Amino acid sequence: MTTTLIPAGAKTAVPPKRRRDRQGPAWVFLSPWVLGAIVLTLLPMAVSLYLSFTDYDLFNPPRWVGLRNYVQMFTEDPRYWRSVTTTLTYVVIAVPLQLGLALVVALALKSMKRGKAFYRSAFYAPSLLGASMSIALVWRAIFNDGGTVDNLFGTGGWVNRPGWALIAVALLTVWQFGAPMVIFLAGLQQIPAELYEAAAVDGAGKWRQFLSVTVPMLSPVLFFNLVLQTIQAFQVFTPAFAIGAGKGGPADSTLVYTLYLYDRGFVASHMGYASAMAWVLLVVIGAVTAVLFRTSRSWVFYTSEGDR
Repeated sequence: MTTTLIPAGAKTAVPPKRRRDRQGPAWVFLSPWVLGAIVLTLLPMAVSLYLSFTDYDLFNPPRWVGLRNYVQMFTEDPRYWRSVTTTLTYVVIAVPLQLGLALVVALALKSMKRGKAFYRSAFYAPSLLGASMSIALVWRAIFNDGGTVDNLFGTGGWVNRPGWALIAVALLTVWQFGAPMVIFLAGLQQIPAELYEAAAVDGAGKWRQFLSVTVPMLSPVLFFNLVLQTIQAFQVFTPAFAIGAGKGGPADSTLVYTLYLYDRGFVASHMGYASAMAWVLLVVIGAVTAVLFRTSRSWVFYTSEGDR
């Protein structure tokens, strides 16, 4: 009788039948997510892509028109380009201000000895409340004629001035800095104290330590927040809807992209045109995200991979 010795650590082949038996329970547990992804995400996306090539008004069957919606969007609709310009302006204003404020508050909380949990919760609260329509309406009242800002500074109602209405929308987003602040705070707490001690021994002051230690070590977290907040900024809707009275006013100064998409789809009943706008937005967000990932190689530092 011969005995086959299996070396220690060697992997034995699993019979196909037993492998299938192991996969069965996994698919059972995954089935709700898979079903939800297909029914609630992939299928609506496929229908939306089809509708973007049709003339559809929600009441009559879709009529195939090919690329007409896209041609009209890019060449015949000045309000579309106004919404693009307004959205880009909003992104440029809101994202840097929000991330900058979040980082400043996170640095202050990191050095705080007492009450850190309370202040962290207090600063995070606006991120939970700011997306609601009720808060947006309160914000509109604050910046309206006779509102708090007008009474304090005498600048008049921002929501009725084309040059200031978009800034009021951006400030509401900046006020919701709690989520990136918590992420920044978690990243700051992971930076080894030895790096600051070594920098201090070399004669680096607080500002130099921030530039030479904090920023490089925090760059992955900064990149993560930058990507998330940029994507969210391109999809802003509720603040612009509330402050612009649902029409992008005054003088289309708050007509962001998603608000115009809503107007075309659900107000004017041009659902095919709105679907085309949605797919253009998806492509643009994907392209911007790809650019951010591409450029991150020159400024994001990963300690596990060395200097990239």
